[in-house]
Amino acid sequence: MSRRLVNLTLDTLEDVPRSCRQCVFWELDPVAAERACATGDPALEKEAWVSQTLLEWGSCGKLIYVDGMPAGYVMFAPPAYVPRSMAFPTSPVSPDAVLLTTAHVVGPFAGGGLGRMLVQGVARDLTKRGIKAIEAFGDAKFGEADERDHNRTGCLAPADFFLSVGFKTVRPHPRYPRLRLELRTALSWKSDVEYALEKLLGSMTPDALLRPVRPAPATRSSS
Repeated sequence: MSRRLVNLTLDTLEDVPRSCRQCVFWELDPVAAERACATGDPALEKEAWVSQTLLEWGSCGKLIYVDGMPAGYVMFAPPAYVPRSMAFPTSPVSPDAVLLTTAHVVGPFAGGGLGRMLVQGVARDLTKRGIKAIEAFGDAKFGEADERDHNRTGCLAPADFFLSVGFKTVRPHPRYPRLRLELRTALSWKSDVEYALEKLLGSMTPDALLRPVRPAPATRSSS
């Protein structure tokens, strides 16, 4: 069984499950997200966010393939790129951390260590970019029916998932704890997927800044 970990790009975005491909829960503020889902094209908004983040900051997601089949993915970015990050009772994300927004392993591939492999891939990427930690908002009641939080529930990974791959709770909450993984801890893991991690594809940006970098305005040359 072959496993391959790759960076999220506009091309590989097509392999993200449709439910996430058309979700802008994290990428837009609550009002804009609701408007996009009601009257706009959320998939186009998602693509625009990925494109902007790739250009300004660098790699913001990982996908894993098993025997050529998309089997799981994670997405991450500095909090400055994630408007929804301020909407949680356990906000804000620590200033030295990148936010891991979404993590998912496709059902038939669950339980095979792919979640940890994805998180290790993120850790290796971010360490090369000078980042010290990853944080995430987990759902402590994942799977429980709650119509009021239906959209949010579908966009958060279970808190138990993050705990199982090495995160520690840094701000408790009965529903939305904030969890943290020190990257030096993630990189010290020993597992049978080490060889696959060496196959990590894609260029790693050297930019270690956690804030958006806006291009300087073009200057008009004199004739």
